Amino acid sequence: MGRARKKSLNEKLITIFVNAMQVPDLRKRIYFVLGMFVLFVFGAHIPVPGTDAAKLIAFFESNAGGGSLFALLDIFSGGGMKRFSIFALGVMPYINASIIFNLLVVIIPQLEQLQKEGEAGRKLIQQYVRYATVFLASAQAIGFLALFGQQNVIAASADSVTSLFFAKILIIATMVAGTFILMWIGELITEHGIGNGVSLIIFAGIVSSIPLTFVKDITTAGLSGGAGGIVKTVVLFSMLSVGMIWCITFMHLAERRIPIHYARRQVGRRFYEGHTHYLPLKVNMAGVIPIIFAISVLLFPSTLSNFFAQSDIDSFGYKLYLFGSWFPNSWFYFIMYAILTIIFTYFYTAVTFNPKDIAENLKKNGGYIQGVRPGARTEAYISHILERTTFLGALYLASVAVIPSVLYFYVFRNMSTLNLIGGTSILIMVGVALDTVRELDARLTMLKYESALG
Repeated sequence: MGRARKKSLNEKLITIFVNAMQVPDLRKRIYFVLGMFVLFVFGAHIPVPGTDAAKLIAFFESNAGGGSLFALLDIFSGGGMKRFSIFALGVMPYINASIIFNLLVVIIPQLEQLQKEGEAGRKLIQQYVRYATVFLASAQAIGFLALFGQQNVIAASADSVTSLFFAKILIIATMVAGTFILMWIGELITEHGIGNGVSLIIFAGIVSSIPLTFVKDITTAGLSGGAGGIVKTVVLFSMLSVGMIWCITFMHLAERRIPIHYARRQVGRRFYEGHTHYLPLKVNMAGVIPIIFAISVLLFPSTLSNFFAQSDIDSFGYKLYLFGSWFPNSWFYFIMYAILTIIFTYFYTAVTFNPKDIAENLKKNGGYIQGVRPGARTEAYISHILERTTFLGALYLASVAVIPSVLYFYVFRNMSTLNLIGGTSILIMVGVALDTVRELDARLTMLKYESALG
């Protein structure tokens, strides 16, 4: 039965895409998204002025750059960080700003009131998000510039063209502008394409990084193990990637449906028969955000330690550097990674889903759960089910986050693609792909209704 279900899902996805390509408007939108992908990949190869590309590549290939926040940003920016391109920061500052304001809306009553005011309030909050993006992007650019300056990544000839100060200002401004260009591209994709533009940009960055990394692994395997090494690498990559995609797809679609009954009622002179709907509670309601939060917290020591790499051997900075270089490769790191992922899963689910509001809305609309009284009992029932589904989702996210990293660091260290297709990357790719196909299906359904009515 499992195989039949998977086959039917694959057939459905292919059918939706084929049908969408036959509709001129949807075909135009798909081509527009692909065109924006090409523009993104092109921009990821345009270097920031005043940098030494050779030293930058050497920095990322060293232990200081591997397995750190820089490697993660390099994946999300389609290799832009490794090349220190104009898109080096990617859209991560914007995503972090959006996450921060999503949390602040729950904490600050004024922002919550703004959100309830409709489109005007949401536009004002979006403007605040853009201001926060400028601040976060500038802070990240300054931090990376300070670190890369220690590694002599900034070209020595920069001060011969203009002062070193203005050269750094130019680099920071270029990186911040690159983030806003990607935000603009994302908004264009959302408006004129299919799916969420920002998510698709991250998706494009991950996908564009896989081929080159895989070719590098094949070359390394061929040099060390010959044809047998190449076959082993291809088989291992295929098994791991297919297994992870199947698992993440299954859990992404998994949900607990609570039957909601509506009694027969009269509105004016019209009678409406009772009917049954379902309240879907997704197992992975928090998405990839808990993993991103956990990574940001855990990689802070190793990122901060890189600033003290040149410190005196007896100084506190050098001791922090030693701890930061050891921390991402330790079992303590992986245990804390799993624990923080579970904690942030519960936290973000509690912030984004309120059983009390659901119970009140059901009571106002005459909906009820069979055998459960409306109001407080319904809230408690939904909360009980949410706790169990969240527990499964938290364990799932922790496994997806930790297991690929453990395999990379302790079993298949020479396989860089495994680190690239780690839990975060596959989770984003599968989630974005399924959501995009779902929107295509919704647009096709809407066109069918319009043609039937017309």
